[in-house]
Amino acid sequence: MMDWRSAFEAIFRWVHIVAGIVWIGHLYFFNFVNGPFAATLDADARRKVVPQLMPRALYWFRWGAAWTWVTGVLLLLLVFWLPDPVFASGASIVMILVTFLAFLLYDTLFKMDFAKDLGAGAAVGLVFVIVIVAGGYIAWAGFGYRAYVIHTGALFGTIMAANVWMRIWPLQKKIITAVRDGTTPDPAWAPLAGARSRHNTYLSVPLVWMMINAHTTVPYASSPIYLFLAIVVGWAGVYLLYQNTPRVKGF
Repeated sequence: MMDWRSAFEAIFRWVHIVAGIVWIGHLYFFNFVNGPFAATLDADARRKVVPQLMPRALYWFRWGAAWTWVTGVLLLLLVFWLPDPVFASGASIVMILVTFLAFLLYDTLFKMDFAKDLGAGAAVGLVFVIVIVAGGYIAWAGFGYRAYVIHTGALFGTIMAANVWMRIWPLQKKIITAVRDGTTPDPAWAPLAGARSRHNTYLSVPLVWMMINAHTTVPYASSPIYLFLAIVVGWAGVYLLYQNTPRVKGF
């Protein structure tokens, strides 16, 4: 008899990966290719290119994010929440809620002035993650290695998807409309949308590490320090990519 849970898990995992490629591929296009390219356009070229290019790219970008997030939650349900009784405890339920509601705290914190400084924002973000992982997932809820790694990934992914649908896409619609109509966009729109897009880029690289290493317990299971180190290394790697981006020129 067919194991329906395993069958659905395989389908959801397949869609999750394909949708993630669509989403993150467009994220990197916006940050490492389109941003520098758009800066070279004059007003007439922007008015012609932006209303045609950006709605198309943002369509695949936002729906890739949506399907990645939805299938990720379904995988958590099938792989962790349903079969493992540890997730029925009160502490586990609270930490699952924290995973999906942490965006509200992030959104509040990163509207503050300190977040304009990259180093300060990274330091606050790292403390934010350490408290949730070490204090919440591990010490209080008793999550094992695979569980706390993938729930940290779900936390990152939820922040990223919420940024797409609640911050980046609404602001980009306004910017595209203003460019099309030849009016001046509000000067606050582009910096906020750009900042959230950069945050998503920084979050994406550690998130890939979490997705991969949730499937193993050696050698990283001995301490959450490895997870925190992967986050820092991932952020450093993204920083270097941004530093290299201006050096890549067109013909």
